[in-house]
Amino acid sequence: MSVALPVVSDPLYSPSFPDGHRFPMGKFEALRNWVQASLPQAVVYSPEPIDWASLYHVHDRAYVDAFQSGQLAPRALREIGLPWSPGLARRTPLAVSGTWTTARLAITNGVACHLAGGTHHAHADRGSGFCIYNDLAVTARRLLFEGMASRVLIFDCDVHQGDGTARILAQDSEIFTCSLHAARNFPVRRAHSDLDVDLPDGMTDSDYIGVVQETWHAVISAFRPDFVLYDAGADVHRDDALGRLSITDAGMYARDRSVIEACLIDGVPIATVIGGGYDRDISRLAQRHGIVVQAAVDTLMAQKTMDKHLHFENRLA
Repeated sequence: MSVALPVVSDPLYSPSFPDGHRFPMGKFEALRNWVQASLPQAVVYSPEPIDWASLYHVHDRAYVDAFQSGQLAPRALREIGLPWSPGLARRTPLAVSGTWTTARLAITNGVACHLAGGTHHAHADRGSGFCIYNDLAVTARRLLFEGMASRVLIFDCDVHQGDGTARILAQDSEIFTCSLHAARNFPVRRAHSDLDVDLPDGMTDSDYIGVVQETWHAVISAFRPDFVLYDAGADVHRDDALGRLSITDAGMYARDRSVIEACLIDGVPIATVIGGGYDRDISRLAQRHGIVVQAAVDTLMAQKTMDKHLHFENRLA
């Protein structure tokens, strides 16, 4: 039984980076390699070139131009936490477009996965917390602008609050921002999402999955989106260097599977992004980020099996 899952990635996602830097830039290449080696159902697409108008629809032009040209002030670069380079300048808008490409593929396939994205700390006029441009806000607004959706839910399960997303989209009534995050973690100055769920330090699988599912059903019932952007942050993992929760591989899989399955059952397209994840062992981190891709493949296979059985039963009726 053949199943094809669109995934989006590009070799430019892992530019040269200083050894020992806190941000694991090599994880994007490692994730792409893991997906291609482990999941034959995944079909890799390259991101479309960036549509600069859609980027300027979210971010201040002066900020974008300063970053792209390498003229951003040292203080602003320190807040981002990444050393500027021509490779980083090429990668950054391309990765934003990668989330848009993933969203377009999700509309035709039901689900698609971006092997990057989730840069939710980026604000309209500045970057923060390893985030330069906000791919979630750019994609959500473009979906609405191009008439591909009318109500977009950003369901953010990264361990850190999506403060940039919340502030950028605070007045966008057709976009609902929901963030489930560790209560005592970055950022210090919190924004107000449409719904924020604070999670206690050390939270384990069963309690976490219960909160995720309860929150999901409440948001879906109240907002009724026709498109979902899902930030499947791997930094909720118990071994993550910057997380404060205690979620296992199995807990992450259950979280991702439940969200993707709910969307496919309701016929709501879902595009996933990987969000945060921090570990000195890049190979181990790549596998952790790959959990959401595995969950998407398994959900598609289960749906296809169910459809086949229903078709067979209908023929017998």
